[in-house]
Amino acid sequence: MRFYSYIWASKTMSILLIKLPHTGPQRLPFYLAAEEWIARNLPSGEYFFAWQVAPTVICGRHQDAACEIDLGYCVAHNIEVYRRKSGGGAVYADMNNIMFSYVGPAASIENAFARYTSRVADALRTLGLDAATSGRNDIVVDGRKVAGNAYWRCGDRCIVHGTMLYDADESTMSRALTPSRAKLMSHKVVSVQSRITTVISRLPGLSINEFLDRMLSYVCDGEAEIPSTALPEIRAIEKEYYAETFSSVAHGSRGIRITGVGDININVVLSGDVIDEVRLSGDFFSGQDVSRTLERLRGLPCREEAIAGALGKETIISSLDNSVLAGMIAAGHKI
Repeated sequence: MRFYSYIWASKTMSILLIKLPHTGPQRLPFYLAAEEWIARNLPSGEYFFAWQVAPTVICGRHQDAACEIDLGYCVAHNIEVYRRKSGGGAVYADMNNIMFSYVGPAASIENAFARYTSRVADALRTLGLDAATSGRNDIVVDGRKVAGNAYWRCGDRCIVHGTMLYDADESTMSRALTPSRAKLMSHKVVSVQSRITTVISRLPGLSINEFLDRMLSYVCDGEAEIPSTALPEIRAIEKEYYAETFSSVAHGSRGIRITGVGDININVVLSGDVIDEVRLSGDFFSGQDVSRTLERLRGLPCREEAIAGALGKETIISSLDNSVLAGMIAAGHKI
């Protein structure tokens, strides 16, 4: 199998296929670091690259890994586990599927998803698949999920990345991932396997190499390369993803699921009626640093009005009004 490491760069009149410096297969954090380097260093435009990794689970920035991942199973089966800087849910990836990364201009979460997922769905339809966008961030074929995507804001750019299921090791996926029953029931399904489909099951004669070539040819009309001089800077960013302070998570009980928002777990630590700490976890999306925002609540009385005032008007969690979030936090020590 060929190893792909490409970027689409959208300019005024053309879309360029850019090859990363030749490095061979890398661990997942390398590609997340490459996204950041692109967002911080390349000229304005839209960029995209495709990559593959050995068996890996990647959880969302705000998730409680103990609730979403069978960590013991992953260790026993040599499945690496990492945390990304985007929100959303945990995903399993291996060489059966392709990871896509998109870097574009700053946009709202909704607009970034719409622009990216519609482009990918269009490409799938050129292959004869009945593809459509679904919900917040998914792409479906005949109503079943073939790609899920996540978002985060990096400076004045946005990053959207996701997993395209060319094929899937459904047994391993279902053992490694343990999503909440509320999440599964919100999709009216009872297991991870029953939610998904794969490209190969719909197009059995199309190899993974041919599939990726067709996807790339739909959007690319030129080629360029990122210089090897960028590698030290990418490696420096990569190290951040291995830091224990980033990868560790607080463990808590499951919270609630809000349609169109996601799972939200709330942990509030009080001294009397005063807030010592507030932790939010879940598969929601946010356009800002949630933990830093929540630091504003430290020392406040645990009352809805005080919390709402400190949160301000800028939306903390996508599609959830801050006044609703304030009420949830005020009651969070009782959950």
